[in-house]
Amino acid sequence: MIGDFTFHNPTKLIFGKNAMQALADELTGYGQTVQVVYGGGSIKKNGIYDQVVAALEAAGKTVVEDAGVMPNPTVEKLNEGIKIARDNHVDFILAVGGGSCIDYAKGVAVSVNLPQDIDPWQKYWVDFDEPTCEVVPVGAVLTMAGTGSEMNCGSVITNHETKMKIGHVFSNPDVFPKFAVLNPEFTFTLPKHQMVAGIFDIMNHITEQYFSGEDDNTSDYLSEGLMRSLVHASRIAVKNPEDYEARSNIMWCATWALNTLVACGKSTDWEVHMLGQAVGAHTDATHGMTLAAVALPYYRLIMPYGVEKFARFATNVWGIAPEGRSAEELAAAGLDAMEAWTREIGCVMSISELGADESMLESLADSTLIMQGGYHVLTRDEVIQIFRASL
Repeated sequence: MIGDFTFHNPTKLIFGKNAMQALADELTGYGQTVQVVYGGGSIKKNGIYDQVVAALEAAGKTVVEDAGVMPNPTVEKLNEGIKIARDNHVDFILAVGGGSCIDYAKGVAVSVNLPQDIDPWQKYWVDFDEPTCEVVPVGAVLTMAGTGSEMNCGSVITNHETKMKIGHVFSNPDVFPKFAVLNPEFTFTLPKHQMVAGIFDIMNHITEQYFSGEDDNTSDYLSEGLMRSLVHASRIAVKNPEDYEARSNIMWCATWALNTLVACGKSTDWEVHMLGQAVGAHTDATHGMTLAAVALPYYRLIMPYGVEKFARFATNVWGIAPEGRSAEELAAAGLDAMEAWTREIGCVMSISELGADESMLESLADSTLIMQGGYHVLTRDEVIQIFRASL
């Protein structure tokens, strides 16, 4: 393990079937006016909304609602949320939902106190600046496992006008949620499509950090354990979505996949996310499915540049015996196993299924950020090659 790092994660997690019992007490430590952020209203149908409102009332809070957060939060919605927060002088933002709601809440939180003449999109998602103003504290009640946004300081926003979907991982620890309530039962009512998309998102968060470096790094051993747990639990959950043990393990894997722990001491890749987010910016497709559609073509292209790690992946994650195989054959077998699992759980396997087509290839390439931390830095021609192989 050769990388230098500082690990600091200030988010308090409350996990389990009774986790919501702690929400009122957690809220009492913050200001009077709470902006409650949620999506299309499913939390009102499944009863989670009523539990949240009861906790807010018990804590004596004034509630300002901010509904309608879409799966890929847009610049327009972000600006709407900023206006709500400013007009109501909110003291705290509570996101109730999945990663999109939490990402959006963080985006509002870092923008509320900016001077009116500064554009948050330009400052944070184009220039990647850090907050120069007070950050409104954020909390989360998680209803979908996948992004890990409940315990990290990242926020992804989509700009349809520029066809860009960009994530900013802030350095300022004030952007981390102050607390997150995680009850695996809250994920039971998710449609299978969303559950599966979240599962692949978790897997890809881990592989983005795993497929880099050549040193013997403890973080890679942690990643292999998380991937094995995720694969095992996913197979159970796909057959029985209300298996509490499987859903709790998936939720816990999601949190640890992207709370910065397994990135410690490593360079990291993130090119699959750049490719997938380009597809999402063009099609508004579900994030995890965009990743599933581009991941295998990308990994097969870069595999020769990191063949030893891909061979290790085959053995330590998928249990493929190395005897009688060259490193290249073993690495290829590992990616074949990953593809078989991706199909088995029901992921989308092509960007054409998500609404992309041949005519978009150049524009998709224009929207793809090129990362430097993996085994190979893509050329533009290779980006187009990957998208073409993903059709």
